[in-house]
Amino acid sequence: MREHDLITLEWPKIRERLAAYTAFPWSAEKARALRPSADPAEVLARLAETEEARQLLAREPGFDLSGVRDLRPHLEAARHGATLSPADLLALRETLQAARRARRTLLRRSGEWPHLARHAARMQEFSELEEEIARCLDEAGEVKDEASPTLRALRAEIRRLTQEIQSRLQAYLTDPRYAPYLQEPLITLRGDRFVIPVQAEHRGKIPGLVHDVSASGATLFIEPLPVVELGNRLRAARAQEEKEIARILAALSAAVGARAEEIRATLEAVADLDLALAKARYAIDLRAERPEIVPWPEEPPERRTQSPLWLRQARHPLLDPQRVVPIDITPDPATFMLILTGPNTGGKTVALKTVGLLAIMAQSGLHIPAAEGSRLPAFDGIYADIGDEQSIEQNLSTFSAHLTNILGFLEKATARSLVLLDELGAGTDPMEGAALARALLEHFHERRATTLVATHFPELKLWAQTTPGAVNASVEFDPETLAPTYRVRIGLPGRSNAFLIARRLGMPEALIARAQRYVSPEALRLEALLTEAERLRAEAARAWEEAEQARAAARALEAEWRERIARIEAERERRLREAREQIEALLREAQEEVERIRRQVRRIHQAEVEAARQRLEALRARARSLHTPPPAAPEAPAGPAFALGDRVWVRPLQAEGEILHIEGEEADVQVGRWRLRMPLADLERRERPTPPSAAAPSPPPPAGVALDLDLRGMRVEDALPVLEKFLDDAFLAGMPFVRIIHGKGTGALRRAVRERLKGHPHVEAFEPTPDDGATIVRLAR
Repeated sequence: MREHDLITLEWPKIRERLAAYTAFPWSAEKARALRPSADPAEVLARLAETEEARQLLAREPGFDLSGVRDLRPHLEAARHGATLSPADLLALRETLQAARRARRTLLRRSGEWPHLARHAARMQEFSELEEEIARCLDEAGEVKDEASPTLRALRAEIRRLTQEIQSRLQAYLTDPRYAPYLQEPLITLRGDRFVIPVQAEHRGKIPGLVHDVSASGATLFIEPLPVVELGNRLRAARAQEEKEIARILAALSAAVGARAEEIRATLEAVADLDLALAKARYAIDLRAERPEIVPWPEEPPERRTQSPLWLRQARHPLLDPQRVVPIDITPDPATFMLILTGPNTGGKTVALKTVGLLAIMAQSGLHIPAAEGSRLPAFDGIYADIGDEQSIEQNLSTFSAHLTNILGFLEKATARSLVLLDELGAGTDPMEGAALARALLEHFHERRATTLVATHFPELKLWAQTTPGAVNASVEFDPETLAPTYRVRIGLPGRSNAFLIARRLGMPEALIARAQRYVSPEALRLEALLTEAERLRAEAARAWEEAEQARAAARALEAEWRERIARIEAERERRLREAREQIEALLREAQEEVERIRRQVRRIHQAEVEAARQRLEALRARARSLHTPPPAAPEAPAGPAFALGDRVWVRPLQAEGEILHIEGEEADVQVGRWRLRMPLADLERRERPTPPSAAAPSPPPPAGVALDLDLRGMRVEDALPVLEKFLDDAFLAGMPFVRIIHGKGTGALRRAVRERLKGHPHVEAFEPTPDDGATIVRLAR
């Protein structure tokens, strides 16, 4: 597009405002060089990129590129072997860090923001270079001791020498031999040498080198001879330090220079990203919307279903947003030419510039200050002839300047171009100017170019009224205030309103009537028709506005209810989610508790089984001793004599008892609740109340064993260990029978209990109760 047209439509001012939103000079340069594209695909991509940038700023408030610097000159210098300053290296590190953060953020969300991610994909990371700069330089730009072993050693030597020099000079200050000759008891620096202030008249009292004299001449700043050599060594160490620092900075700069091209490419990608963010920030401040870019229709205008150019509530972006009046450019589908008429200063020129500037903004990827739903095509050219283009250098009149400009794009305009003409045909004889203006309009009409024309010629109003594809439009005039409202009305030509204005200003009616007699009857009829048409239009506009308000209210109500439903649904989902989480937590706790109980039951069951096994072994031993005759054995020496009532230790049972009756070589012994017949050889008189520590006693038989065991409500795996213990306790207690209550239920517990009773060593027989809810067990004796 021609630079002349961009300047005419004030595009440079928009670019300058856009540049103010950028973060660093390179992106500002890109903003100032921004031009519209005629490629629909590129226009769509640019607008999508701006939309993604707006989403990024909304969802990632902390995202910014404020740490980025324009380092192109420094990169070029490093590439050619120059040494960069510590400040430049720190700026580079900060820039690379900002680029790395931006890259990772955008690549992580590349699915949401693919256009921004393309910029991130062009960036590279330079972590090793960042780390090396951070290792060598602190935040103040000083080279760290850790930058190299040599530098560390040199600085240690410098500190040692400095301390030694100051120590020796301090000795001068405190030595009574020298104190009277000092001007002040202090150590100071002259150049890079440590000195003490000596009174001039005592110059010879402290031998040394004079490095400076006070302004009055009364004080000499002397470096005593004993520290001169130390000072020389300190100076040499500092020179070596400077040399080592220069070497370190040169090495860092060489590392930068080796990757200068890659860093430059990364910075350019950052600049492009920053430009997208600047477009987004400008759009937010401008309260702009993303326009719809529609393809050019293939069918002729008379067969179109919608107009490619359709702007609602469009505002000029350079005017005060608090005062600018939005305009609607909403022609019907068949219209591609608007003939705009009306009084001077009525806003016709602003309307033309608004349309042209919004088209340029959209095709440059900027969102436009217009209502949502506004649409534009991608124009292949935007041509403007607006304002006083008189050229003093070429000595052209206003008419000639306008005509020269129009001739520059007369043959370039196509059916996909936008043509903006202000005061077409002005500046010459009205009749000839009107004729030329009509000829030019017919030329652009034949080319089907989208054309907006501002004019005062009534002939052009009549031409638009009778030409397909063209329509009159006007700027609204307030008859009460006698001022334009700046609103554009499509379908009605503008009126001069001369008689109305004269009447409002107090001109006598007789003069107004005389003037009206001089107007041709055709003009009066046209004026009457326009008046009636305007009245009908006003009524239609009011009806449309009321309908629009009703629709807006309905949409608002619908949106409100949708929002309420969404909130209710979100609250329901939240509560369901919380309930599910609570239930899952309770289930987890319950499962953990059940598992804990199971482990505990298993441990208890194992202990009880072991105890029962031991008791069973003891009982079997007793049974063998009672029912199996002992084998013949050689006669042993007589043991101790037993008497009735003796407390004895029954070795087979590992239990204590009392002798109730003695018969031959056997005795009846009371062990707990049992009365047992035991051989005297298995008895041992009890001298102590407790058994020896070497033998662990068996647990005593349980006391108070219940007759019934209720297993109802227990699972089989939990009930069987309880049943085993109950049978053991009942058997040891000498009970003749017990009752096991298992209930009816599904029968699983009943079957498991009876299956366990079959063949049990403590069970002699068992039978069900009449209701089959329990089992009577007769225990073995």
